Amino acid sequence: MIDIDYLNFLENILTDNRKERFLEVLANRTKHFTVVVEDVFQMHNTSAVMRSCEVFGIQELNVIEQRFGKRIDKEIAMGAQKWVDINQFDSVSNCISTLKNKGYQIIATTPHENDCVLEDFDISKPSALFFGTERDGLSPEILEKADGFLKIPMVGFTESLNISVSAAIIIQDLTNRLRRSDVNWKLSDDEILEKRLAWAKNSIKDIKRIEARYFEENPK
Repeated sequence: MIDIDYLNFLENILTDNRKERFLEVLANRTKHFTVVVEDVFQMHNTSAVMRSCEVFGIQELNVIEQRFGKRIDKEIAMGAQKWVDINQFDSVSNCISTLKNKGYQIIATTPHENDCVLEDFDISKPSALFFGTERDGLSPEILEKADGFLKIPMVGFTESLNISVSAAIIIQDLTNRLRRSDVNWKLSDDEILEKRLAWAKNSIKDIKRIEARYFEENPK
């Protein structure tokens, strides 16, 4: 449960413009879709995907790192790491089982004999969109466990796009369609309160000192 008194205390430190902006952004945030990147070798691509998630309203980014580092390139992310929730997994199986337990279908973004072009994708089902490495694409384990396959239609000679470009195109298309639909895609009231608290804390300098003083003066 969110401590409403504490939330109000922190938000009183913020400007009215900042508080209003939080509400505007949260009104367009969704967990109906979530994005997964698997073992992306070039870390700036993961950071760029995170930036696309933030810009187009995807609240959660899942990162599977079995082979490479876990550093997020803050320069590329442009502060997006403050507003997007990042869930890290050390294995494909752990990530897939976690997302399935949350009610997501597993969608592999890769050309496949049973794939679906972007414009025909059914947006009504909560979906986890998986993006693979620049070198090899998604792992066989993900392809075997996927519930569906999604591709961007292309008419040129080039067969594939950079992962960050592919993610931006897919996320922008699907979230735009989602907002025009009757699907219940918005965050719940409790989720909005949780994000208001987290974002307020991320916006206040010396938050640890302020937090310690508040709870010292307001013991529960």
